[in-house]
Amino acid sequence: MKKIFVLLLLGCLPLTVHAEQQISYTVRATEIKQQPFSDATTVGMLVEKASVKVILRQGGWVKISSGQGDGWVKMLNLRSTNTKQGDSGLQSLFNMGRSGSSGITVATGVRGLSEEDLKNARPNPAELAKLKNYAADKGQAERFARTGKLNAQTLEFIPASNNQSQGN
Repeated sequence: MKKIFVLLLLGCLPLTVHAEQQISYTVRATEIKQQPFSDATTVGMLVEKASVKVILRQGGWVKISSGQGDGWVKMLNLRSTNTKQGDSGLQSLFNMGRSGSSGITVATGVRGLSEEDLKNARPNPAELAKLKNYAADKGQAERFARTGKLNAQTLEFIPASNNQSQGN
């Protein structure tokens, strides 16, 4: 239980990475959010293949500027137009994956936590309180399942391992 609490608290830390201002495009229709959170206010909409200027990256979100407005979009909804074919030397070490012969580089990641980030981590009771808003009781879960036309499935009980039952 302690480990889960620590992970939740670490997930609330703001991890910001400045991006070089580059032009990217959307790979699908995408909402522009006021803040880098899924439940933030939607301030605009981008169509598929809309061109945007990347300003800043924070975790899995990217702050963008576009003709449809400025705000935050999910990083996985963007692709960079900065692609090079035939990279060699050190540059080829940074190419995580190539898609066929097109030479399009596909690499997505989120910055990890440094030792200093972990040492300076502090609890954030307000963010923990927000998590309680995501809890659902049995009735709410059943209504959600019916709305989504989900089918019930019976799962066999999985006993906890010794490590889990001792709270490790």
